[in-house]
Amino acid sequence: MIKATLTGQRLVAVFLLGCVLVNYPVLSVFDPAGTWGGIPVLYLYVFGVWAAVIALMAWIIEC
Repeated sequence: MIKATLTGQRLVAVFLLGCVLVNYPVLSVFDPAGTWGGIPVLYLYVFGVWAAVIALMAWIIEC
């Protein structure tokens, strides 16, 4: 019972972290027209955060 509650709290925390990381003030840091390997840095950041949030949630659920 306690493990389920702790898991739920961790998932909420990761969700809120993901919301903060894709919110405007943080996104504006990666907004310049720079590219990395021909891909805009903003796209790499958004998809990297998205993948990291999914990986963290999967790790939390499995542990």
